[in-house]
Amino acid sequence: MGFRRREERSAAVSVQTRPAGGPAPLPAGAGERELYRVLRQSVPIIDAAIYKLRRLIGDFKVNCPDPGAQERLQRFLDGIQVNAGGTGINEFLGIYLEELITYGNAVGEMVLSGGQIGALYNAGLRDLELAEDGALGVKVSVLEPGGKRECGCKELLLISALNPEAGSLWGVSLLRGLPFVSTVLLQIYQTLGTNWERMGNVRFAVTCKPDGAPGSAAERARQMAGEWRNAMASREPRDFVAVGDVSIKAIGPDNQLMESEVPVRQMLEQIVAKLGLPPFLLGLSWSSTERMSSQQADVLTSELEAYRRVLTPVVLKVCRTWLMLEGLSRECEVVWEEITMQDEVDHANARYYTARARKLERELELSEQEGDAL
Repeated sequence: MGFRRREERSAAVSVQTRPAGGPAPLPAGAGERELYRVLRQSVPIIDAAIYKLRRLIGDFKVNCPDPGAQERLQRFLDGIQVNAGGTGINEFLGIYLEELITYGNAVGEMVLSGGQIGALYNAGLRDLELAEDGALGVKVSVLEPGGKRECGCKELLLISALNPEAGSLWGVSLLRGLPFVSTVLLQIYQTLGTNWERMGNVRFAVTCKPDGAPGSAAERARQMAGEWRNAMASREPRDFVAVGDVSIKAIGPDNQLMESEVPVRQMLEQIVAKLGLPPFLLGLSWSSTERMSSQQADVLTSELEAYRRVLTPVVLKVCRTWLMLEGLSRECEVVWEEITMQDEVDHANARYYTARARKLERELELSEQEGDAL
């Protein structure tokens, strides 16, 4: 009950990870995070991969020893408000995972209302500053125009780091290492577009050799240039008539575009290898064999399992806090659903072949025993 009273007093703080006032000074690492944000906007395949990882993470259920508590907890998880317009813990975890993959860190908050968890809030890293609080603690401060304000209710905060380095509270973004490769890819695309613009919009070279007729050569050149522009600007077919030896040639029709398929694929291979998604999920038909697609699906399953291990403590903290505020036992377990039906089929086949092998081994042992008896 003492914990309940302390939480009720702290409820007046509202959302403690949201800054008050206007823009604040940029926190440490803001430049790198802005780079990753722009990278997602500039390279569609990176943005699509992160959204697919968010959707492929799957659903889960929370099991409690008490069936009544489990039913109430499930209703809470399905109906909890998320940020300003979302509902359900899956919405919260989706945004949380997206921030985690993009920036390497993610921060959330359980917002109290009337002594209970009234909402879940995804805090923006651009408004926060993370600092070490001892060897095993993390101190979260909110950046505001007048300075920074430390979040006092650490029990309500949800903090995760993706693949942090030893002794560091900062995680590693999945996009680290991609800015250079993406820059080369965008340069190829930009050059390709420029070349197509030049080659598609044909330029002409009009050459006139004077025939010795009276008149200024410069004046005749101006007249010819004006008539040529009028002929090219006309939407209807229009003849160009000139006097003298006039030749018209298209500029650059014999030039060929540089081969772009190989370098583009090389850059995309680096990006796909870093993102951990099979190419066929991103619309890239590089591998057509069924065996290779199955192996890539297995790799994707292991990647998603790793993300689930990072999200599981977050779900457990939300559930245990709600159970404790309700005066119920904090004992619960998060059970994730199978990622795909193909996994269930593979597991069933594996159990079948294992049972069959054991049966054959027992029959072989019985045959050997009978042979020894004879």
